[in-house]
Amino acid sequence: MTDPLDRRYQVELQVSAERVPQLRRIVAAHLRHWSLEPHVRPVCRAAEELLTNVRRHVGETSRCVVELRWTGRHLTVSVADDDARMPRLLDGGGGGLSRVMALSDSWGTCRTPDGKVVWFTRYAEAPRTTGLLPRTPLPGGLAARSRPLAELV
Repeated sequence: MTDPLDRRYQVELQVSAERVPQLRRIVAAHLRHWSLEPHVRPVCRAAEELLTNVRRHVGETSRCVVELRWTGRHLTVSVADDDARMPRLLDGGGGGLSRVMALSDSWGTCRTPDGKVVWFTRYAEAPRTTGLLPRTPLPGGLAARSRPLAELV
């Protein structure tokens, strides 16, 4: 069964030091709007790692496209840039792609005609909400309330 929910956000930006925290706040706001509060912290950390990698390895003057996509079951965050050099997972590293790998369910890279895309996914099922349900009154509830407290003791 497929879930008809398909939410998407995309932004193109220059990856300066000021833009990375700003985009982190934008990602957090979208996740909260989509009722994905438990995913805000790990997704923002992983997205920040991808953007920091673009800034560090491609350059602050380069432009990239960040896309969030939530299908109701999976959240995918991708960062596309115009540098053809593919990223590598370094042994013993505590940041970069090692951190993205630790914060996500899957991740990967893909060459494009203009450069590359680095992405990660997290399982993020739509929260189940229950409507307001009528409460069943307790037996003798109204009768007990109408008597004075001294009679109940």
